[in-house]
Amino acid sequence: MTSYDTVIGLEIHVALLTESKFLCSCNTSFGAPPNSQCCPVCLGLPGALPLINEKAVEYATRAGFALNCQVHYFSRFDRKNYFYPDLPKAYQITQDAFPLCTGGFLEYYMDDQLVRTEITRIHLEEEAGKLIHSGATIVDSDYSLVDYNRAGIPLIEIVTAPDIHTPKQARLFLEQLRLLMNYIGVSDTKMEEGSLRCDANISLKPAGSSVLGTKVEIKNLNSFRALERGLEFEERRQSQLLNRGEAIRQESRTWDERAGRTISMRSKGDAPDYRIFPEPDLPPLNLDPVWVSLIEASVPELPLERLRRLEGEYGLSRYESTFLVNYRDFGDLFLSLAPMGIEHKSIVNFLMGDYARLAREHGHLTAERIAELLKITSEGLISPAQAKEVLEELFSSSLSPREIVEQKGLQVVGDPAKLGPIVAEVLSTHLELVGRYKNGETRLFAFFVGQVMRAAQGKADPEVVNQLLRDELAD
Repeated sequence: MTSYDTVIGLEIHVALLTESKFLCSCNTSFGAPPNSQCCPVCLGLPGALPLINEKAVEYATRAGFALNCQVHYFSRFDRKNYFYPDLPKAYQITQDAFPLCTGGFLEYYMDDQLVRTEITRIHLEEEAGKLIHSGATIVDSDYSLVDYNRAGIPLIEIVTAPDIHTPKQARLFLEQLRLLMNYIGVSDTKMEEGSLRCDANISLKPAGSSVLGTKVEIKNLNSFRALERGLEFEERRQSQLLNRGEAIRQESRTWDERAGRTISMRSKGDAPDYRIFPEPDLPPLNLDPVWVSLIEASVPELPLERLRRLEGEYGLSRYESTFLVNYRDFGDLFLSLAPMGIEHKSIVNFLMGDYARLAREHGHLTAERIAELLKITSEGLISPAQAKEVLEELFSSSLSPREIVEQKGLQVVGDPAKLGPIVAEVLSTHLELVGRYKNGETRLFAFFVGQVMRAAQGKADPEVVNQLLRDELAD
């Protein structure tokens, strides 16, 4: 059997987080009643003229800088003409010949190896409406309904070069792209609401060959899992066809999540001529260089930069750093706590432990309250077990950690003079076990520790208890 190299390119649509649509003032909020957020402009009624949303241009420009693109001061809008029910004007306003951004890249880690995916272009365009199918997919539906609320929402389309080589890499790229869009604040990237969508182009070629194979487009990839599984299926399907000597048909296929397979939608050979021409109702974009430089300066620290800083400056592991990067609110909290004189490993262990679960349920505590809890624990005022109890209380109380400790009487008892009698009482109550311990059953030591801690109601300092027991049992 012939071995093949996989070639994948992605086209990602990102809905921009603006309050109004791209070319009109209609609301963009999700979940409104069908066709309640429409106007003559986004419905393409005669005489209605579009007006560009400046915030959408700003967000697209910021995305371009975050993806290391060249942002062009001059770009132009075009009409892409085609007839489809979700396109009320029968054309889409987009950027074809002169896009806003070109020539970027995104770097990310795959199995601890830094890889780079080239970005061919980023362009602005308007969203189409939403088709609601009567069946599970468009293929098996008897009819479809159309909701035009989404028509006209501003999008950026991010097009990669065909330099992704495995389905896993495609998924990792999309995950990192989504994280990047969240960091720069241009989109909520909610895939379940259609704010981030991805189409994939995949072809196979003989291993080592420079000649690309026939490209197949996969649509309806509405999750990271669907992207990886869809590409894996298509990889297998195409390799089986090629090994049987059959040709790959250039076509668009849809991913059927329930069946776990791609299904043919239409042949690319049947694709219409889009008759793209310059948009007559919109002037070209001529961006002010000063305005563009201000946008470039507004780009925050990006995920890869933060990962490197957490590893290099704070000595965290790749696993710890990745957690703090992927969950940005936890990373921000770590960076607030780090200068407060607390050991960095203690902070990250705390954030990744019980705190992570409680914060996701109740929201974050302030850095000041967390710092106080970590300090009184490290000082030995309370034990780690008691610290968990105080932590639980902090989410429902306005008291400080120290006040909660005082109120509940949780201070650790570390005075040997107070703990000595408790140790003596435990040992005198279990004389038979003491004899067995001295005869070599050293595993009983943990039993004695537990009995002392129970007698002290969990308030005894474990280190002091351990030392007192060793001294008594050594006699």
